Amino acid sequence: MIKHMSNFIINGGRKLHGTIKTNSAKNSAVAILCALPMIKGKTILSAMPKIEEVNRIIEILTSIGLKIRWLSDNRLEVINQGKINLKTINRDSYEKTRSAILLIGSLSSVFPSFVLPKTSGCKLGKRTVNPHVIALNHLGIKVKKAGDQFLINRGAAKGASFTMYESGDTATENAILAAALLQGKTEINLASPNYMVQDLCYFLIKAGAKIKGSGTTKLEITGVRKLKPINYAIMPDPIESMAFISIAITTGSRLKITHCPIEFLSLELEKLRVMGQNFKVGRAYKSTNGKFALVDLEIIPSKLTALPDKIYGRPFPGLNIDNLPLFLPILTQARGQTLVHDWVYENRAIYYTELNKLGAKVMLHDAHRVTVTGPTKLKPAEIVCPPALRPALNLLICMLRAKGKSILFNSYSIDRGYENICQRLSRLGADIKRLDSPR
Repeated sequence: MIKHMSNFIINGGRKLHGTIKTNSAKNSAVAILCALPMIKGKTILSAMPKIEEVNRIIEILTSIGLKIRWLSDNRLEVINQGKINLKTINRDSYEKTRSAILLIGSLSSVFPSFVLPKTSGCKLGKRTVNPHVIALNHLGIKVKKAGDQFLINRGAAKGASFTMYESGDTATENAILAAALLQGKTEINLASPNYMVQDLCYFLIKAGAKIKGSGTTKLEITGVRKLKPINYAIMPDPIESMAFISIAITTGSRLKITHCPIEFLSLELEKLRVMGQNFKVGRAYKSTNGKFALVDLEIIPSKLTALPDKIYGRPFPGLNIDNLPLFLPILTQARGQTLVHDWVYENRAIYYTELNKLGAKVMLHDAHRVTVTGPTKLKPAEIVCPPALRPALNLLICMLRAKGKSILFNSYSIDRGYENICQRLSRLGADIKRLDSPR
């Protein structure tokens, strides 16, 4: 559990240099971890990121009976002896991470009926669970909200053909997890083809699931009787790649970022190219799990002009919804005005105005839209991290640009998704320190 609060002390204004490797994907890691109650035996997951979001899922899984231990080189050993007890679930950890909602899909193949708490995670406004509930209902799995918990009943569930109410990543993953061991054939239309959904599919296929159409908006799943334990490597995180792209551009630094999943960054790079950003893309190579094309990307300092059109996120293959916020620091250094439309979350755009404390010019129009005017000279400040991962990282990025001493209080939001961020940035020449204090 979280025993301390961390603050970041940043002396900004330094140019960064060198090479940094993209770590494994947070959203892939938590989805695959949530699949493990379905798989009896010993599973080894390599390249597992040591981040707070993963820690919360591990705490949940150990509390219900799985045995988990870290091995060397970020490998995680998970043993499921088939003795799962939901009465001992760690409610505190469960309620801290929204991704734990994926246990509804995986546990529906373990228990005919069960109860789970509600989840939380980033404070991004109203985040409906309707897409999850509706998709599972198509399969015959009933999910009812009762106070601060969910009541789940598998009943006579079986495969079915349906269209997702919303092309959401976790809602699609929940449907996949539920269908993998369900009798009959399931067809999911308007499925999310995003990176973490693909990674989950490839993991399940290696474990014995029958899934066709990974990477497309139509999935065909034929239920199997059981899944087998395997060894699997989590893919690199395109959102972390984008974070270092944003850091490099905002600070005017020349950086080489390795292991970038290029398929999930190509539109982001095209937007940057139109703005005037120079970069070099290396030759593609395969991820450790053999499923994703990776490249090494060199960012070259450039003078930027604001985009002539609004920028917005959308489901893959559009500009990634989690990469959209990472354009904000870049836009503070681009000449002109850019309209950013973050239509997915009610509260995230509001957090963007926190950058104004650092000298940015971010004008809030409504709960979803801001205009960023640049270039601006960023200045140091002392700010408390907002309870949302990407807006919190934006503050850190701009503090790296602002000449002088900044303090970013309560870094838990960032620690949820980025491993050893201070150490990794220090190796690039950043003057950043982490100060832990008891809660």
